[in-house]
Amino acid sequence: MKEIFKQFKDLKDNFEKLSKEFEIFKKESKFMVQKVGIVRFNPFSEVGGDQSFSIALLDGNDDGLVITSFYTREGNRVYGKPIKQGSSQYALSQEEIKAIESAKKYGKESKNNNQAANRGGSGTY
Repeated sequence: MKEIFKQFKDLKDNFEKLSKEFEIFKKESKFMVQKVGIVRFNPFSEVGGDQSFSIALLDGNDDGLVITSFYTREGNRVYGKPIKQGSSQYALSQEEIKAIESAKKYGKESKNNNQAANRGGSGTY
């Protein structure tokens, strides 16, 4: 009986340790990239295909960056803009705005799908 109680105490101690580590991870993960949105587009009529793009990389606070690449026959230009709470101090193109909104939407859908999965439901990933 003493051995069983000792094992239960060890399990309780391990569970408490894991719970603390998990709480730390949840707080830290808020600052990791959690939301991604990408928009491909053709900004110039002389170049075929949607080879230009804007990609938004956001954390749990909607902070991060948006990167835009303009492809032309003469070369490629890449621009980056910081994002704070879903917006930027710099002017954003329509494609950049769409990429940011897509990332925010993806973050909400992903969160809802995880909640559905935890309840045994199904979702689209």
